[in-house]
Amino acid sequence: MAAEGGGKETNEIKTQFTTREGVYKLLTHSEYSRPNRVPFNSQGSNPVKVSFVNVNDQSGNGDRICFNVGRELYFYIYKGVRKAADLSKPIDKRIYKGTQPTCHDFNPLTATADSVSLLVGFSAGQVQLIDPIKKETSKLFNEERLIDKSRVTCVRWVPGSESLFLVAHSSGSMYLYNVENTCGTTPPNYQLLKQGENYAVHTCKSKSARNPLLRWTVGEGALNEFAFSPDGKFLACASQDGFLRVFGFDAAELHGTMKSYFGGLLCVCWSPDGQYIVAGGEDDLVTVWSFSDCRVIARGHGHKSWVSVVAFDHCTTSVEDSDLPAEFSGSDEEYHEQTNFGVGRDRANSAQSRLSKRNSTDGRPVSVTYRFGSVGQDTQMCLWDLTEDILFPHLPLSRTRTHTNVMSATSSPAAGTVTAATTTAAAAAGNSSGTNGSNTGSTGNNSGNTTNSLPATLPRSNSLPHSNPQGGTTPNSHPSSNSSTTTATPTPTPTPTTTTPASKGGSIIDSTFIATGVSKFATLSLHDSRKDRHEKDHKRNHSMGHINSKSSDKLNQLSSSRTAKADAAKTLGTTLCPRMEEVPLLEPLVCKKIAHERLTVLIFLEDCLVTACQEGFVCTWARPGKVGLLSSQSHTATPPRGTVV
Repeated sequence: MAAEGGGKETNEIKTQFTTREGVYKLLTHSEYSRPNRVPFNSQGSNPVKVSFVNVNDQSGNGDRICFNVGRELYFYIYKGVRKAADLSKPIDKRIYKGTQPTCHDFNPLTATADSVSLLVGFSAGQVQLIDPIKKETSKLFNEERLIDKSRVTCVRWVPGSESLFLVAHSSGSMYLYNVENTCGTTPPNYQLLKQGENYAVHTCKSKSARNPLLRWTVGEGALNEFAFSPDGKFLACASQDGFLRVFGFDAAELHGTMKSYFGGLLCVCWSPDGQYIVAGGEDDLVTVWSFSDCRVIARGHGHKSWVSVVAFDHCTTSVEDSDLPAEFSGSDEEYHEQTNFGVGRDRANSAQSRLSKRNSTDGRPVSVTYRFGSVGQDTQMCLWDLTEDILFPHLPLSRTRTHTNVMSATSSPAAGTVTAATTTAAAAAGNSSGTNGSNTGSTGNNSGNTTNSLPATLPRSNSLPHSNPQGGTTPNSHPSSNSSTTTATPTPTPTPTTTTPASKGGSIIDSTFIATGVSKFATLSLHDSRKDRHEKDHKRNHSMGHINSKSSDKLNQLSSSRTAKADAAKTLGTTLCPRMEEVPLLEPLVCKKIAHERLTVLIFLEDCLVTACQEGFVCTWARPGKVGLLSSQSHTATPPRGTVV
């Protein structure tokens, strides 16, 4: 379905939207915000973020929600589609002085009805470990800012671990911490552990165990977000230099890279089976990157400004062993029967997944659809379908929604590829290195594989206009017919790495790190520098083809030298960053304006999806057939703030 709305309707806030599986409705009674419900003045503040955890409460209402608004942090019971939100009774509320919370993450392994472990990152660089149920503050990391003075951009517990967590900063560094270790009273001394193309990993030299255990230096500029693969073995990093870098986490080895079509990458996510990665950023695009093939397989254009969050909908993604047209979505029971996600850090040793069968030539036909969503600074939410005609263009379609002729890959998934889950779609958002507003270039990495063959102009999977390439074809392209029999097996460029003897064991995480003490909590009172604050929105009409002067200035600051700019320009038209006409261009299934301020959160849950905007309003959208609120509860909430589509 194409994006709807035009003319005078473009400024209306939508309260429901329709997809093929039904109608999604905004539950105004389930809106979470500050208790006074007053819109927050978001100027100069860090993005509103939301985290969920289930405490396995026997009452059946075990969901808990945490969100930050300005200097405030709230912790509530999340009632979702079942009951109206009661904002008068937060379980915990904290107000910080001199610094602001920027991100947070629960540890699902240790969560109980009596205790949860919540990590909170701050604008001045500290990381706090708190228990909002017990209302305790147990640890403060980087208290004296001796490890890193820049803003915390992302914090995550290491999957399967109760004590290890990873923290990214706007300095471009990531640090691995152990909650049992102290941070020391002196700046850490580092020793090089492993080095590769535009990244390095250092270990902390100390007579006794201390934090950080490791320091990762990735790319140039801020490291805006990272995401662990579903099995916890790989790490995808989205950086301000426009590169997506995917690492084997334990061995700290670079698996593959992708370059945005323009500007920095701001967000990244994995498909449920780990086969695809989606990224978004300052090029207003969402980009889908194949983990096994290490190449861009599609881009999506629907946003009018920067893409701030991308996420997969694991409940709507579907796979069917059938020659019949695929159902758009199945029941939750059917989905869980079809999927087998590995828990912890060990990849499930199951038989070939259905997606693997779909890739093989002798397997039964499998109809697959991946659903993912994105929200942006244009206040719009887009939903996207990644269908088999994009994923497997060289195989017969079990259903026809769009026709796309695209380079296909017949190589088997690389060793270590997630095969336990059945369906995933990941998109990597493109990013361009140019500062002159031109969209004729994209950056990439030539693998030197002579078997690569791309049609000079590929049919689109949507109706968006596009121009023919100028100046002939690229070295890796040739005119092609409408058949999709031409195949290619891209080979990622091998990345030279330098390894010290300490890393010969295979894993850079030593399990012998033990607790040496507990750091004492101190009041957070350090001020955040202005340069670390969140970048202001660019103009709403700013899109790929039109770059204003302020954006150009920011991008010029990101390039440390003319050499860096020249190298970025060389990647355009290669596998790192294909030209726009070289990969399918997706059209959003849904594209709706749902807020007055820029959107900062998109989370898919079993019976709803959750969005949040910079004003501090956390909204719940009930899935089709999941509306459970009674009309008698309407007196507890404010009236709808928008119109029905």
